[in-house]
Amino acid sequence: MEPYRVNIVALSNSIHHFRYQMDDGFFSRYGTDLIAKGSFTSEVDLDKRETFLEVNFDIHGTATLICDRSLEPFEHPIEVRRKVIFKFGDEDEELTDEMVVIRRDASQLELGQYMYEFISLEVPMKKLHPRFRDDDEPGEGKIVYSSAPDPQEKQTTDPRWDKLKNLNK
Repeated sequence: MEPYRVNIVALSNSIHHFRYQMDDGFFSRYGTDLIAKGSFTSEVDLDKRETFLEVNFDIHGTATLICDRSLEPFEHPIEVRRKVIFKFGDEDEELTDEMVVIRRDASQLELGQYMYEFISLEVPMKKLHPRFRDDDEPGEGKIVYSSAPDPQEKQTTDPRWDKLKNLNK
């Protein structure tokens, strides 16, 4: 049996707890696109009911990322809490990020792919070594909108508009 699969047929209709340790072998199995190395612990609570499974994931650990600026590896902490509901239906279908339909005759539930996706979604777009995080240029990537007039800017109007404004009076 695969290490991240749960035999749901043998489970009773109640809450079941699972604990998984994930290391470099986990990432080599599911993909090394974003994360090649890391150490994670996942606490999974699976609540089996007649028509659905409610699975709560609590994942925490550190991922070894490569800095975009210096190309040095560094440890990045990641914590994830997610809930997925697996409803029993006629065919496999993903309705939303939190709701998935699985076949009624499914005997196992693959949790590894979900844990990998949850961890991957927490990897920052800009991977900076902690020593560079305070060195970012101020205001970089920020857009400021203001509808209030600047008090130091002198308000000048075209004299033609002033004459038009007087026509209403």
